[in-house]
Amino acid sequence: MSSGYTEDELVEQPAIEEFQKLGWDFINAYHEELATPHSPGTLGRQTRDEVVLSSILRDKLSTFNPDVPHEQIEVAVKELSRDRSSMQPIRANKEIYQLMRDGVDVEFRDKNGAMRQETLRVIDWKNPENNSYLLVSQLWVSGDYGNKRPDLVAFVNGLPVILFELKKPARPVREAFSSNISDYKDTIPQLFWYNQYIFLSNGVDTKIGTISSPWEFYTEWKKISDEEEPGIVSIETAIRGICEKNRLLDLLEHFLLFEDGASKPKKLMARNHQFLGVNNAIEAAKRIKENKGKLGVFWHTQGSGKVS
Repeated sequence: MSSGYTEDELVEQPAIEEFQKLGWDFINAYHEELATPHSPGTLGRQTRDEVVLSSILRDKLSTFNPDVPHEQIEVAVKELSRDRSSMQPIRANKEIYQLMRDGVDVEFRDKNGAMRQETLRVIDWKNPENNSYLLVSQLWVSGDYGNKRPDLVAFVNGLPVILFELKKPARPVREAFSSNISDYKDTIPQLFWYNQYIFLSNGVDTKIGTISSPWEFYTEWKKISDEEEPGIVSIETAIRGICEKNRLLDLLEHFLLFEDGASKPKKLMARNHQFLGVNNAIEAAKRIKENKGKLGVFWHTQGSGKVS
């Protein structure tokens, strides 16, 4: 008989349920079957060191760029999937982020033989529902130093953009950072080339950061859509506040920044109040006539800057 006190029951399953309420597809990959010439497998991966779901990525690239030859679609898939182990991890992350946001440049001859240059869209930013959203639990990933199994990985168009590491409520959430995330970065670094957000949670306490965030810069996400909401620290609030499709794409496209220090580059993310405040200011600007020219004050005190 189940005790009802496992990490899976208390934290992971409620998180999965929230994603499903938001319209995400879900697969438990603990017993994943790899792809073969005769079978697509569970996720389309041929080996466990692959972290890009190439079949989904290929399908979306073809859908978003219907006039581009198949050969150039494959060029884009290879560019997004290629080995970046020789690069500094945050620089690899920046390179892939820019490809996700701005597209992949390709060159080919059209039907008339003329050379054409196109930028292939990787994500449909204007129409969030056109993208693929897949949450995968218990995904085995192989690296040079062993195999790891993150609790949850969220994929947009086959790219692993969010990583969840979960603990029982009785365990401090910092353990997920100091023990698991640090280990993952060493063992399966390829997963972090694509990562945009890292969620750490024990169900009660939930923190969010980026690939470069030290523990003290992991932040809470207490409000979903309005600064006037009562702040609630929970994994459900954080998921609804960040992973709802429209909000996630807005955050990915507009609220991430790289700081290129010569020796120590950083990836910065907007905090909860900044994201809501900026979008409220934009909405107020759109209604400036009906508000008779009044916009209000966008007040952020010293020390409320982006998370590094």
